[in-house]
Amino acid sequence: VQLQESGPGLVKPSQTLSLTCTVSGGSITSNDYYWSWIRQPPGKGLEWVGAISYNGITYYTPSLKSRASLRRDMSNNQFTLQMKNLKPEDTAVYYCAARYGSRAYSAGDYEYWGQGTQVTVSS
Repeated sequence: VQLQESGPGLVKPSQTLSLTCTVSGGSITSNDYYWSWIRQPPGKGLEWVGAISYNGITYYTPSLKSRASLRRDMSNNQFTLQMKNLKPEDTAVYYCAARYGSRAYSAGDYEYWGQGTQVTVSS
């Protein structure tokens, strides 16, 4: 499974971020696969943001649940992250990742990773 992130590099505060992860080498509807977004702010560790399962169930880290939304685009074998009301502290490298087996809430549990995309929130 290969993953590739795409999206804007610079977003203004209070705007909405939209990131897309394009998946190849596997289908996002394949049984028991979980598709996730993970971020790493500068100088900090990895933070799991949320995930969407092979059958479309979503789950989020509690601190971001009110602002984050994951969706699937099955026709293009992609999944997306939208995050509204962006703040400077949302500045980070954003990774899409995948795992097989069961849902997981920690970055370390994901076995397939994209290369990451830098998102900077600044006016």
